[in-house]
Amino acid sequence: MDKLKKVVIVGGVAGGATCAARLRRQREDFEILLIDRGKYVSFANCGLPYYVGEVITDEKKLLVATPDLFRERFNIQVKVETEVLSIDRSKKELSLKDLPSGRVYTETYGALVLSPGAKPIKPPLQGIDLPGIFTLRSIPDSRHIRDWIRDKDVKTALVVGGGLVGLEMAENLAHKGLQVSVLELSSQVIPPLDPEMAEPIHERLRQKGVDLHLNDGAASFETDPQGIRVKTKSGISLTAGMVLLSIGVRPETTLAKGAGLELGPTGGIHVDEEMRTNDPAIFAVGDAVEVKTVPLARTMLIPLAGPANRQGRIAADVLAGKPRKSRGTQGTAVCGLFGLTAAMTGENEKSLKASGFKDYGKIYLHPGHHAAYYPNAKPIFIKLLFDRRDGKVLGFQAVGEEGAEKRVDVAAMAIQMGATVCDLEEAELCYAPQFGAAKDPVNVAGMIASNVLRGDLELADWEALRLDSPRILLDVRDPGEFQSGHVPGALNIPLNELRDRLRELPRDKEIWIYCRVGQRSYYANRVLLQNGFKARNLPGGYLSYLRVYPNGLLASPVR
Repeated sequence: MDKLKKVVIVGGVAGGATCAARLRRQREDFEILLIDRGKYVSFANCGLPYYVGEVITDEKKLLVATPDLFRERFNIQVKVETEVLSIDRSKKELSLKDLPSGRVYTETYGALVLSPGAKPIKPPLQGIDLPGIFTLRSIPDSRHIRDWIRDKDVKTALVVGGGLVGLEMAENLAHKGLQVSVLELSSQVIPPLDPEMAEPIHERLRQKGVDLHLNDGAASFETDPQGIRVKTKSGISLTAGMVLLSIGVRPETTLAKGAGLELGPTGGIHVDEEMRTNDPAIFAVGDAVEVKTVPLARTMLIPLAGPANRQGRIAADVLAGKPRKSRGTQGTAVCGLFGLTAAMTGENEKSLKASGFKDYGKIYLHPGHHAAYYPNAKPIFIKLLFDRRDGKVLGFQAVGEEGAEKRVDVAAMAIQMGATVCDLEEAELCYAPQFGAAKDPVNVAGMIASNVLRGDLELADWEALRLDSPRILLDVRDPGEFQSGHVPGALNIPLNELRDRLRELPRDKEIWIYCRVGQRSYYANRVLLQNGFKARNLPGGYLSYLRVYPNGLLASPVR
């Protein structure tokens, strides 16, 4: 790499700016040029919704590093408001355009790193470019939204798309006092969550006054006295003073495609484990590249800041002559929404089914985020996915008011290290009553899954539950709990009475057992199995039933 001492990096923010700073720390003798077509080469784009909502009030707080800082601290030349028009790979030359002046000129490189990011999806719908319709990817975008709300005295907003950024914007617009609606094409918000895990999010949005429209999408936009009228695919009309489009992003691959670089099946730039493209002198990082997922090595686009940052470091080390390889990306993410936190890592059940992976197990649990005897313990709704063959952790999702992200972080490291549910069972985690429990929720999840692996617990699947099922459905809660709400067709025998009432249960039919959260049903399961019955546990108890069948057993489960 000594012959390639001039490194040009196209695009800043998480991937490119990180690569530049890391490369300088590794090689003082390199000439490093960082080019960005925007005004801000390194900024906290994940903070943009909170700047719109005025949780962050000072725009300067969003600036991570300025061109002056790069020059003075790292001896890195930065050119902002400069667009790369094309790449001549044979000459190792870039065609550049200075946007303020319009001047076009060339720049050579020894090695090139592409970090062009992704661009918001804007489908070709009627009226989609009307004033008052916004996307959010940059500081100017956030500034324009703030100005529009102030200047037009906006009272209502429609967010099209229920992903992470869309929901963060919904919360922040509500925080500014706007009446907010969310329009989502699929049956759930936050696609990386499984449907039942998204149900608490739906509930919280509605509780906070957000008008949630699922299974519907925008069809056209037109002006209206109240601002903008949106006609949806289902035929209804929604009006709002502003519209935010948050329906996803596409990798920005114009440069790569024009240079003949290989694109992958997802449409992102194809790179190897060193973040190198099919041209040995060109690397690519960030939202524009496709990645391999952990643990199943599926090819995907995962536009997240954390992976982009790590990819930039890997590319820098390889350029500096140090061997580094990417492990892949788990898609670990978190979203805060009206006091509720949703966090996830690894595979979800939808992805396992789509990839044809059948040897997985799943459990639900609803533990408190700290010791139950300490005041204000908040429940966390947890879903753990694991490989039934060897117990490896495949995915972990958690939703709750406190402690959800902490548990997902533990699971994220477990997945990265190839750990099993038995490792979760034995994990030694911090404990004091205000922080956790002697058996942390991570431990409990591991214990339940380990019981399955060892044959101490047979699981049933809530999604397979039907009113006309030949199985016996047994509710082992107390009578008062049963009367306040139960699964249709269930027989109620409280756990404390079970041993004395075994004769009431048939021995020729399988018995599916549930309680409120899964603990008492596990105890009942052990009693029945050791007395010769065929028994399975419905994981997570009645609370999980309410998530899987939010409209009752007569309706289909959420999928």
